[in-house]
Amino acid sequence: MSSKSFLKGAAILGIAGIIVKIMGAFYRIPLTNMITSEGMGYYQTGYPIYVALLIISTAGIPTAISKLVAEKNAMGDRYGAHRIFKVSFILLFALGIVTSTVLYFGSGVIVGFMKNDGARYSMMAIAPALLFVPIMAAFRGYFQGLQDMVPTAISQIIEQFGRTVVGFLLAYVLLNKFNKELEIVAAGASFGAAAGAITGTLIIIFIYLKRRNKILSEIKGTSHLKQESAGEILSQILAIAVPITIGASILPLMNTIDAAIVMRRLQDIGYSAKVSNDLYGQLTGMAAPLVNLPQIITVSLAVSLVPAISEAKQRRDMALVRENIQMGTRVALLIGLPAALGLVTLSKPIMLLLFPLIPESAVSAAGSLSILGFGVIFLTLVQTFTGILQGLGRPTVPVINLFIGSIFKILATYFLTAIPSLNVRGAAIGTVIAYMVAAILNFFAVKRLSRTKFDFANFVIKPLIAVSAMSISVLFVYRWFADIFGNKLTTVAAIGVGAIIYGLMLLTTGGITKSDFEMLPGGRKIAKILSMIGLLRK
Repeated sequence: MSSKSFLKGAAILGIAGIIVKIMGAFYRIPLTNMITSEGMGYYQTGYPIYVALLIISTAGIPTAISKLVAEKNAMGDRYGAHRIFKVSFILLFALGIVTSTVLYFGSGVIVGFMKNDGARYSMMAIAPALLFVPIMAAFRGYFQGLQDMVPTAISQIIEQFGRTVVGFLLAYVLLNKFNKELEIVAAGASFGAAAGAITGTLIIIFIYLKRRNKILSEIKGTSHLKQESAGEILSQILAIAVPITIGASILPLMNTIDAAIVMRRLQDIGYSAKVSNDLYGQLTGMAAPLVNLPQIITVSLAVSLVPAISEAKQRRDMALVRENIQMGTRVALLIGLPAALGLVTLSKPIMLLLFPLIPESAVSAAGSLSILGFGVIFLTLVQTFTGILQGLGRPTVPVINLFIGSIFKILATYFLTAIPSLNVRGAAIGTVIAYMVAAILNFFAVKRLSRTKFDFANFVIKPLIAVSAMSISVLFVYRWFADIFGNKLTTVAAIGVGAIIYGLMLLTTGGITKSDFEMLPGGRKIAKILSMIGLLRK
């Protein structure tokens, strides 16, 4: 699979991710304004537990399916690829039953440990999603292994649509009925995830059934090939999936511990349980989601890199492996740097733009966002390098590195959160440190295992020049025009100007070239236009 092909796959998932995030913003932002930071505290307390259990059944196995199916496909064994899907489907369905049951019936014990009893209803409401998401993940892994990202993209959009519509409507109805019982309103919002999982699962099953005849006709010709037993396939899946799952579980587990640490340490320095919950809601419900926005592209990159690198490695084409690694890393940096500096530079204006109905909470959350923004650079690299290392057949390496980073996170959060002048911002610092440590360790692992060379000027210097010019222009626009046009219009204008300046500076410095554009869907036409006006280098 060429760099061009894997970038097209990443672009498809990236576009779907943008649509999903836009719908999520239209859901989360008015939801936060409606139920306030207190309601978001209940909502977010249950969410890390849900994610932690979800990862057990969906993080490693779909990646394993994708990798093994890609390898079978490279050998022309479509029948073997489909058998991998069937075995993994049964495994995921069983795990879905177990995890959904654990969350629903264990919610009381969990919230007791976290000292936030009001979050119990949210946990119970979100539990059914754990049954359906694993089913959806089996189909996604199979199609991704075939380098077909369209079914995944469609199911993601439909899933988010169901989550948004049902979650918001339930929260609205419950708010009118239980005005002061925000824990019940938050549970209604949480149930949106279950509704989304059901709709997403139904649509991807429909896509599979629609393509089933074609799939069966393709696998008939290879059914005579020698196949592994179900037990052998299961062993191969688990050999890949277990370390990935452990690695993917680390941060949600650390976030769960983080929630308990933050709530306890804030109360240790004199904050009430209610104020502690508010501060935690500002950090995780208002600031953290913005930091996760660049993941739209970087997660898509990582998903596309795994089968691309696996297939190239299976064919012993190390030149293509290194080309994919270099391209994936460059794209991650080109996305991560402007996103990070943009959030840091405009943290307060952005928070006031998104949460105008709760300005005090928005201003307070801006402090956490300005810190978390720096973590975007490292987070994008962590995800990209993790996909690369998984494709290289070394899934345990990013697990160990992320675990090391998470130890730093827990220590930093414990000590820094107890400093009154930092309070919840201490947890934000801990998060940045965790991502930074993991990214650096992953970088050296990728270099060592693949012997890939990175041109410092192209990978770092040119993007830094472009992003510095962007930050200066953004500050200039906001400071000169905020008093005239107000925060909303000026913030949007500043972001737009910053994006234009960043793009122009990349073109001017050669940070992005004609060959880069040609690897993207429709990029040849864009490259031709830019070349005609003298903005694009070869």
